[in-house]
Amino acid sequence: MTQPPPPPPQQPPQGGGFGPPQDQPPQDQPPQTPPPAAGPNLGKAPEPGYGYPQAPQAPQTPQAPQTPPPAAPQTPPTPPQGYGYPQGAPAPQPPQAPQGPPGYGYPGQQPGAYGQPQQAPYGQPGYGQPGYGQQPGYGQQPGYGYPQQAMPHQPQAGQPGGGKKFNAQLAIIVAAVVAIALIIGGGVLYASSGKDEGRENDTAGVSGGTGGTGGTDDGKGGTTSGKEKAPSDPSAKVLFQVPAPEVKNDSTVVVSGSWLTDKAYVKSGIAQIVGYDRDKGSELWKLPLAGPVCQASRHVTDDNLTAILYQPAMPTKADPSHGCSEIALIDLDAGKKLWTKTVKTGDQLINFDNITLSGKTVAVGSTSGGAAFDVSGKLLWSPKPTDSCYDAGYGGGEKLVAVRKCGSYDQRQLHIQTIDPKSGKVISEYKMTEGIEYASIVSTNPLVVAADVGDSAGDGSGISDFFSIDSKTGKLRTRISAPGEQFAARCEGITRVEACNLLAVGNDRLYLPTEEHDGTGKYSQTNEIVAFDLATGKQTGQRADAGDGYTISPLRMDGGNLIAYKRPPYDKGGQIVSIAGGSFKQTTLLQNPSTESVRDVETSMSPEYSEFLYAEGHLYMSKVYASKRSTVREKEYLAVGFGTS
Repeated sequence: MTQPPPPPPQQPPQGGGFGPPQDQPPQDQPPQTPPPAAGPNLGKAPEPGYGYPQAPQAPQTPQAPQTPPPAAPQTPPTPPQGYGYPQGAPAPQPPQAPQGPPGYGYPGQQPGAYGQPQQAPYGQPGYGQPGYGQQPGYGQQPGYGYPQQAMPHQPQAGQPGGGKKFNAQLAIIVAAVVAIALIIGGGVLYASSGKDEGRENDTAGVSGGTGGTGGTDDGKGGTTSGKEKAPSDPSAKVLFQVPAPEVKNDSTVVVSGSWLTDKAYVKSGIAQIVGYDRDKGSELWKLPLAGPVCQASRHVTDDNLTAILYQPAMPTKADPSHGCSEIALIDLDAGKKLWTKTVKTGDQLINFDNITLSGKTVAVGSTSGGAAFDVSGKLLWSPKPTDSCYDAGYGGGEKLVAVRKCGSYDQRQLHIQTIDPKSGKVISEYKMTEGIEYASIVSTNPLVVAADVGDSAGDGSGISDFFSIDSKTGKLRTRISAPGEQFAARCEGITRVEACNLLAVGNDRLYLPTEEHDGTGKYSQTNEIVAFDLATGKQTGQRADAGDGYTISPLRMDGGNLIAYKRPPYDKGGQIVSIAGGSFKQTTLLQNPSTESVRDVETSMSPEYSEFLYAEGHLYMSKVYASKRSTVREKEYLAVGFGTS
């Protein structure tokens, strides 16, 4: 996976896990410089025909473009310490505004996001964060590789946007290989549990999603039923734009978190959460906070409750961070904070790294231990000083899954535990191979975990392999190799356990976007979404093409269908499409305007670095950071809403 222009900010680890050890020995903390990669990728060889073969490395000098090529991605300077982050942590680097007109397929931008969000209420994308991302969390944009910072993809000389061109002879060979692979992989049938996700699986945040196992059979072994229906006219208009908040000096403030209910579009601002009318954008309510949001759960209960982590006070130059110790339950309908809780280890407040919600349980994790509360505010469990392991974090939704860390940094073993959300009792456990330091929960039902085995991904995505696990027995069902140079999904599992995007899980399938590659047009880029069977680990043979000049990214499941966003070429507007679970037929649900002013706003937010929510003909995009106004754009926006008539 090539890196997008803006390298994602990193979040330093802090503290965590349910019932785990509290006072961790020094060796549990990672060294300042991570150890060298443990070795080659231990996963299985990639399946043939993943959607597009890897292009050769030798580029050909292109002719003068007929259409305006995009500006080459620039390496952004390191910003000063950002507010809203723990003291001593590097400030995040929000995506830069394009310096010129966006180019074909927006090279340098990766397809957007999974995360786990999945069947959020009213189509809220899940982490699957967001993407971007899946995704509200500590406010960090998908970035991986802490403590090292991922470097942006640099195009090669003579190649706009870094695209690789291969000659006609090779193209013929490649086409034949792909055709054969698709024929071989085309006979896989689909499995459906027949169970539809409830609202408690709904999620919000960075693009991405999981779930959606229900629906009726489409006659081809899959399911097609979903709530999202194609309008008579998918043409959309701008419903409203929320101006970016004013930020003083050069600080960067977290504004992570967005949700969608039947009444409001809700978005975090600087030390506040605001509910907006879904169509007009007018303020319905405003909830002030003592300090900036650190992270927001992507999940929402049946009665529209969600949870956030925030700082107890506003940062200052003298004290740039007060830690992420405040846990709050928010009523998204009333715009009220129902309660605020903190947890201590000894006499010290724990600063948490992640927060999630499963059923009626709010769970938080950190390197100091994990804790959980019932939505009534009752403490369910907290760190135990006698524990020798700790819950680094939790994945929520239909089930609650803990990533429990045992052993020292150089002898780490991760335990993936499905637990009872009311008592914390372990239901099943899968022990990962020793030496894997970080893992991310992609989906809790079915249980899918992503990890960078042996630091072999090599692209900052945080993913080399996916692990499909039976949550009832704790046994490994299958392991899926996902080489970074082929697939564009990403996870931020350094401290945020539930922060993946550019992917989705449903129909007992894992849906991944391929990396961008050359399209059929001159200088154009494109990609596809492909599916893996979570029982066998093999590709199903299904492929959804983005179309020339577009790049496609999974957002979430809708019953048995997949909702995806198509980032447009420089002269068109983006699209939301529904992809049938069996036939993979695409239906356009929303088409954004192609006027330059609208395109500028839309393309300032990408699925991997922003929060995307789609439901009932409405698409909302929002940023997860606010910073000093750029001189590149006359106007900058925190959020924008699109809608069909």
